[in-house]
Amino acid sequence: MLAIQHCNDSTLNADEPLNNETQKVPGVAPVRCTENFTATSTNPTAAGLSMTLGIVSNIIALIILAKAYARMRKRSKATFLLFASSLVATDLAGHVIPGALVLRLYFSGTAGRDCDQPDAICQFLGGSMVFFGLCPLFLGCGMAAERCMGVTRPLVHARAICTAHTKMVLMMIWLLALSVALLPYFRLGTYDYQYPGTWCFINVLKDTRVTDVLFVLLFSGLGLTSLAVAFICNTISGMTLVIARLRNRKCNRRSAKSHDIEMVAQLVGIMVTSCICWSPLLIFGLMSVIHSYNCSKGDDLKTYKNLMVTGVRLASWNQILDPWVYILLRRAVLRKIYRLTTGHKDLRGSTFRRWEISSLQNSVKNAVNLN
Repeated sequence: MLAIQHCNDSTLNADEPLNNETQKVPGVAPVRCTENFTATSTNPTAAGLSMTLGIVSNIIALIILAKAYARMRKRSKATFLLFASSLVATDLAGHVIPGALVLRLYFSGTAGRDCDQPDAICQFLGGSMVFFGLCPLFLGCGMAAERCMGVTRPLVHARAICTAHTKMVLMMIWLLALSVALLPYFRLGTYDYQYPGTWCFINVLKDTRVTDVLFVLLFSGLGLTSLAVAFICNTISGMTLVIARLRNRKCNRRSAKSHDIEMVAQLVGIMVTSCICWSPLLIFGLMSVIHSYNCSKGDDLKTYKNLMVTGVRLASWNQILDPWVYILLRRAVLRKIYRLTTGHKDLRGSTFRRWEISSLQNSVKNAVNLN
């Protein structure tokens, strides 16, 4: 099935410590580490600052989302806010749990060492990386699909989507990501320490087997598919809103989809952020595991190690930038930016004023329908 051939090389790499395959079961033998990296690559200051920034950003976004959800009466907007709150809460947990484990590795002396056997902490950290990596991608895909239905089929959306259904979808997303993260405990793939010894992830560079290749293919395939589906759904939603706006202009009518425009703009921002932050790690993981499975060693090994480090650093920024996408792409913030950049204090005739009028019209219309 795989268009790659595994080279069963019994020779040892001089850059790697002696490795006993019979000891690759967590808890059987203690971890053996050897000095292998420079101290410049194991400075915990950057990790601590990144973790602090991520926690503060996600807490701010959660407070804003909670207030918006409490006062929002539109069902479609409430569903979107529930998705967005779940995304930010997941990002917060994904920053705190793996971040605390990474800092523990720094201060326990594992950082800067090449470990030949993953321990329990590495197994848990690797599973956390996979779980909290897939969850934002799945949630972004689900949010884009929900908005696409709300924009293109509003009547079907109003009948089919409710808070209970949204919570059920969220549970399914979290369970799917958890199922993938637990696969190494059922012998499909393994977790291992990654260069420079400060984090754990799917084994892509050390004695890889066909199960490791399949696990990486599954992880990267699900991630890239989620990004592709989100891109398609957001494109359809954006084009639908643009066409509706052009038709309303020709008929001299005001658009009544201001909240849809705001939500789609936020979704596009989340999608672009996810593509920039997660695509490198998903692609580099595939490249590295195929490179290792073909038993290619030497100078290229260091290159692939550096690629994986670059990929995980970019991925960690996704959990920092996601909350700021929602915080900044709100009408209240954009209205202030418009006033500062243009110097206009009166918003009559501007896009923001039309958004406010259409939102008021929608609120009144919904209140009449409820009565």
